[in-house]
Amino acid sequence: MGEPLIRIEGVWKTYETGAVAVDALRGVDLAIEAGDYVAIMGPSGSGKSTLMHIMGCLDTPSRGHYWLGGEDVGALSSGRLATLRNRFIGFVFQNFNLLPRASVLRNVELPLLYGGVDRMERRRRALEILEMVGLADRAKHLPAELSGGQRQRAAIARALVMEPRMLLADEPTGNLDQTSGAEVMDVFDALNAVGQTVIVVTHDAGVAAHARRIVRIVDGRIASDSAKAA
Repeated sequence: MGEPLIRIEGVWKTYETGAVAVDALRGVDLAIEAGDYVAIMGPSGSGKSTLMHIMGCLDTPSRGHYWLGGEDVGALSSGRLATLRNRFIGFVFQNFNLLPRASVLRNVELPLLYGGVDRMERRRRALEILEMVGLADRAKHLPAELSGGQRQRAAIARALVMEPRMLLADEPTGNLDQTSGAEVMDVFDALNAVGQTVIVVTHDAGVAAHARRIVRIVDGRIASDSAKAA
């Protein structure tokens, strides 16, 4: 087997709060292969959000190393890091983070606009992704005109439109009712079934049950790492 998509070795993250140093991560080792479906679980304050920020190249370790797609993230310039993040990672957040005055189509097109893709190609790719997540008929609607589940599916479409190597979702059903949350998880399941790498950070055992592998973090350390039987 070749280089994993994500390889983390001996990662510590320490936050200085006045005279007190708080270790959010304590010597984490983790490897995630392309095409995997991983849930990262842990109680509040366990370090799971810190780990997500490091995996998403939104934060850097205090010690240790992180390789993404075989590249040592700590050795990259800010420009190269931004390029790597845009190519490898699609983010899905609990609060959707959609622009309220832009249509669903425009929200999904935005990463392509920033990426310099021409207008016709932006429209084609955005509509194709919206069709994939079941929102083609809502393309011209504003986010406020959608249900919570539809808004999260629009956010997933936006995360997918740049064709990232992995989706990194932070509590993606946290603001949804049970039915809408199940619909969103069905989208992740379908994406993984066609080869998309999916990493879900959650405290919800029902959400984690969709994944094929569950990594549990307690007090900044990996307490368990188990895969479902095939």
